[in-house]
Amino acid sequence: MTFYFSTKKIPQLQDLSLPQRLEAIQLAERKLTGPEKLLLNVLKLLVVIPVFVLIIQISTNWMAIFWALLVTLLYPLIIKPVHYGLCVKYIPQKHTQGD
Repeated sequence: MTFYFSTKKIPQLQDLSLPQRLEAIQLAERKLTGPEKLLLNVLKLLVVIPVFVLIIQISTNWMAIFWALLVTLLYPLIIKPVHYGLCVKYIPQKHTQGD
C-alpha cells in the first residue's frame, strides 16, 4: 500500500480541483470493505485514546498537556496517509482515448 500525504499526490486525482478530489475520496471511502474500515477505525482509536489518557494525567503531571497536544497534532499525519492509501484502489483510473 502506497501512502499519500495529500490528495494532489494520488495519480487518479491530480487533474481535479479540491472539491472534486474530496468527492472522489468520499465515494471511494464508501466502497471500503469491512476489514478495511475496521483497520482504519482501530488505528484512529490507537491515536485518540492516548490523548485522553494524557489529559487525565494532567492533574498529576502538567507536562502531559504538551504530549496530548503533540499526539493530537500527529493525528492527521498518521491517519490521512493510511486513509488515502486504502481509498486509492477504489478510485477509478483515468481513461485516455487512443487513436
